[in-house]
Amino acid sequence: MKLVVAIIKPSRLEEVRQALNSLDVHGMTVTEVKGYGRQKGHSEIYRGTEYAVHFLPKLKLEIAVDDALADAVSSAIRDSAQTGRIGDGKIFILDLLAVTRIRTGETGASAL
Repeated sequence: MKLVVAIIKPSRLEEVRQALNSLDVHGMTVTEVKGYGRQKGHSEIYRGTEYAVHFLPKLKLEIAVDDALADAVSSAIRDSAQTGRIGDGKIFILDLLAVTRIRTGETGASAL
């Protein structure tokens, strides 16, 4: 099993959700986060005063999938979240050692 973690722009969430639904992936955890990468934030002007924004709003998606789906999920996220501009985000794929469904006690891939 794999845990796919993606950091994306908030405006791309619906496109990513639709792409994952088309792969029959329905479970996902979404967290509002702030951070920066190579762009190191940006400057904004508010009421005539310029100030630096160091941490930009992003969404962190966590999707647990079977090993066979990990590459397809990663590709779907990349294709649907990409705008071609700086700050589109990152995708991480981690090994997932164990999963337990609390309600039924199922473990492993059947708990996904």
